Amino acid sequence: MAIEYKDLVGLVKPVVFIDEFEPKMGEVSDIIVVSFFVRDQQAANDLMNWWEKGYDFVVDADVSPGELKPGRYLVYVEIRRRSNAGQNVWQLLSDLNTLTEFEPEDWTLVYRDEEVPFTREAFDKLVPRTPKDVESEISEELNEMRQAAGLAVKTYWDRKDPDLLAIQSAAGIR
Repeated sequence: MAIEYKDLVGLVKPVVFIDEFEPKMGEVSDIIVVSFFVRDQQAANDLMNWWEKGYDFVVDADVSPGELKPGRYLVYVEIRRRSNAGQNVWQLLSDLNTLTEFEPEDWTLVYRDEEVPFTREAFDKLVPRTPKDVESEISEELNEMRQAAGLAVKTYWDRKDPDLLAIQSAAGIR
């Protein structure tokens, strides 16, 4: 069954959850998992297919294997963790307006228990958008634990990988 204009009115909750789940198509450092609540299994399957077939930046989409609550399903969308990820999520929400009653500014963003109105700026501020951002966030958390334990902190991204330096030099960017 093809999904059509406003078919999902009343079926999607206007909340977008970011990185609440592990990606199945790669590592957390490379993939952002965007998820949505949908109130009907067929609607969830239709939405999953719509995203998988309609966006080149969508790596994978899936539906929860069962109901989370009666009549509640989760649709997962995996996108690459890149600097344009906020733009890509905004595009998903903007296009959802053709299927739901919600405009992009009606959505709420949830990341690590922080809930804010969705804007590209809020996304870019809260969500690590590159693999390096993820590593920095993890390093910061580990260093906080190290400090609390009285251990020396470590810097990860200051390491100089000789192979990487050679590639950068050969490419003329170093």
